[in-house]
Amino acid sequence: MIGLDTNVVMRYLTRDDKAQFEQARRLIEDDLSAENQGFIATITLAEIVWVLESNYGAGRAELADAIEIILSSSQLAVEASEAAWRALHAFRTTSGDYTDILICESAHDAGCKETVTFDRRASTLPGFRLLD
Repeated sequence: MIGLDTNVVMRYLTRDDKAQFEQARRLIEDDLSAENQGFIATITLAEIVWVLESNYGAGRAELADAIEIILSSSQLAVEASEAAWRALHAFRTTSGDYTDILICESAHDAGCKETVTFDRRASTLPGFRLLD
């Protein structure tokens, strides 16, 4: 298993640099496999979402599709994948931000009874409590 940095996954998803896309494609599609996976850390997944949103203007549907591609790939092992899948489901069915939901789901898996926040929007999601 090898770790994948955000920029490698971004080149693969966006294809915005032909040479780097081809390198990332060869790595992910040809070199990696279910037996020799690339590792995506939770922070990397959060960075991918942030970059797609802020730098590429990706909307909710595009973000959800990108996350699903990553989570569904047999060549990739995602840290805390169960929490990431639950966050994806909640992202598709609520108005919450994916990274906020992922934070809450990760906290839940760590045994937290709730996640406190100053973010009023996030506080309306299950598992959050507004700290006031």
